[in-house]
Amino acid sequence: MTTGPEELSPFPHAASNRCFGCGSANAAGLQLEFFRAPDGSVVSSPTVPVTFEGHPGYLHGGIIATLLDEAMSKSVRALGKSAMTRKMEVDYLRPVPSLTRIHIVGRVIRSEGRKHWAEASISDAGGTTLAHSTGVFIEVSPAGN
Repeated sequence: MTTGPEELSPFPHAASNRCFGCGSANAAGLQLEFFRAPDGSVVSSPTVPVTFEGHPGYLHGGIIATLLDEAMSKSVRALGKSAMTRKMEVDYLRPVPSLTRIHIVGRVIRSEGRKHWAEASISDAGGTTLAHSTGVFIEVSPAGN
């Protein structure tokens, strides 16, 4: 994907959002910021701190899965739907470094009724794919409804 920053649209969240992945109200979380690209995908380019490492210098595998899950979930939300992960598969291709800007892209690849199939990837500044995932997401009603 060769989308430049000028082509991205902000993807805001509520100030009270406590989501571990994207919630600004969660001081212990990743606080990821996502943007919508013209092709319908969502993108984020965080620099993840060492507090989320497994092996020194590299992100923990669970954090990598969280980054990918968050991107796929946001790609469904970009369709105006709220959904939760039903199934997810992760390919850990190369170690993902901490304290280095990475690029995360998520997109919906198919939808049928309440089911949405999505994919996401993490790449480094040179465009090398470090991790890839696919998942199935099921639409849910907002809490309290």
